[in-house]
Amino acid sequence: MKVLVTAKRVVDYNVSIRVLSDNSGVDLNNVKMSVNPFDEIAIEEAVRLKEAGKVEEVIVLSIGTSASQEQIRTCLALGADRGILIETDVEVQPLAIAKCIKAIIDKEQPGLIITGKQAIDGDNSQTGQMVAALAGLAQATFASKIELNEDTATVTREIDGGLEVITVKLPAVVTTDLRLNEPRYASLPNIMKAKKKPVEVLTPEDLGIDVTPRVKTLKVTPPAERKAGIIVETVETLVDKLKNEAKVIS
Repeated sequence: MKVLVTAKRVVDYNVSIRVLSDNSGVDLNNVKMSVNPFDEIAIEEAVRLKEAGKVEEVIVLSIGTSASQEQIRTCLALGADRGILIETDVEVQPLAIAKCIKAIIDKEQPGLIITGKQAIDGDNSQTGQMVAALAGLAQATFASKIELNEDTATVTREIDGGLEVITVKLPAVVTTDLRLNEPRYASLPNIMKAKKKPVEVLTPEDLGIDVTPRVKTLKVTPPAERKAGIIVETVETLVDKLKNEAKVIS
């Protein structure tokens, strides 16, 4: 069985985001980029399934500029077997991403597709669900545990009310939640080996997919600065400020 895993190139979660002076977007100059953390969890889960003898091959897919090869190589160093890059300079939005993933599913015929539940840049949490709909596959979102069987997968999902356990027929799309696993660090020998692993480069045109954005960003602004807090000496002072300054109680 093959497992197809996604890896999106995003600004590293430790970086403080800066907005461009013309408010046209986020400043990416000299900014550290990394694999989307939820996709790192997906890669780790796929590699663990391979190590357990449940799957034979882990394929990592990224969609973006040529710089995304860096993130693919990172995933190869973590244990993936080969990579696929759908290269485009267009800012690809969730539906177009889902169409690209669906095309690779048709090409590779994986038994399981694992994606992060969301990317930390847009926080859309749409792509996995769209892939399942487009490909006509079962889906199990927000997974905190995956048990792979011969023809099915039993997935524990994190929902508002607690945990839900479902069984889906393979092939299926699974999206990862934070508590599924803790990703490993790549060792130096594996980083060196990753340089020799194959990465296939395609374009949306090769797949017959139009990735033209459907949504236009008009303006990007940083959140308003919050006023510094104060320490009050008594409950009476606090109530007075809430009543007369904040106007939150009457």
